[in-house]
Amino acid sequence: MRLPVNHALPLAALIFLTTVPATAKSNPPSPPISGPAADYPVVVGEPFAISGTTWTPEDQLNYDAVGYAQVGEGGGAGITAAHKTLPLPSYAEVTALDSGRTILVRITRRGPMTNDALMELSADAATQLGIAAGAHSAVRVRRVNPPEAERALLRSGGRAPERMATPDGLLKVLRRKLADQSPLLPPPSTPPTMPRSPTSALAAVPAAAAPVPKPPIPTIEPKPIAPVVAAPKPAPKPITKPTAAAPAKGTQVVQVGTFSVEANARKAASGLGAQVTPAGKFWRVHLGPFANGAQAAAALEKARAAGYSDARISRTD
Repeated sequence: MRLPVNHALPLAALIFLTTVPATAKSNPPSPPISGPAADYPVVVGEPFAISGTTWTPEDQLNYDAVGYAQVGEGGGAGITAAHKTLPLPSYAEVTALDSGRTILVRITRRGPMTNDALMELSADAATQLGIAAGAHSAVRVRRVNPPEAERALLRSGGRAPERMATPDGLLKVLRRKLADQSPLLPPPSTPPTMPRSPTSALAAVPAAAAPVPKPPIPTIEPKPIAPVVAAPKPAPKPITKPTAAAPAKGTQVVQVGTFSVEANARKAASGLGAQVTPAGKFWRVHLGPFANGAQAAAALEKARAAGYSDARISRTD
């Protein structure tokens, strides 16, 4: 006895097999990582030597040094750079000391492997900074913490907006600092100090001048002096102590940064003379309070010069 054949089963199997590849092709690829996670993990690395000079990588937030930059062939497209000690990846503002132009770069590799260059720029970064290929140009390298929008631009191969041109007075200080340091040693990472005003410089000249010898005094026979009767001294007037003025209550503070580790907050505060206050699970570092906007603006400039580019002024009232 023959069993009945179900002709619908092969047809259903054929339809299933033809639809599987189409379904697989319709799944979109996983999107690339974006946001702050794209800059992690951060690699610091071990010390290494170049021609007898030891370089020690360090996660230094307020790194600020001058040296020479060369243009490399590595790094591919994009505004990238190589550095010997800063973490990978990290971000820095690079200033050309001949023009004052400043750009933001992403540090992605170690180098240059020579002691006479502080940084190696990619071809695109050198073009944005105005440095010709094969040049050996004086630069300032200052580590910064840019906003995520600018980080994303550099990660995708784009350019971040150029910074404000560096003032001529600061450029002179940076050039003098470069001329005074040894080209064979790792450059010291210290923020530049602005020169003293002409008034204070002139005031210091007489103190440094050699004393002028006094002419000899001729000998004169002393004459008898009549006794002088001292006039009675008036009674001393009572001394009135000045009333101490109440200190001005400041309402403006400079928020330097927020840290998740108290030790890091204390370290940052000690370098700026700032205060640390707890805020939930975090610690805030701030300068002030200040009585007026001029004092707060000066403190803000001090914090940004130390590498805290996200510092801002806020009110406490």
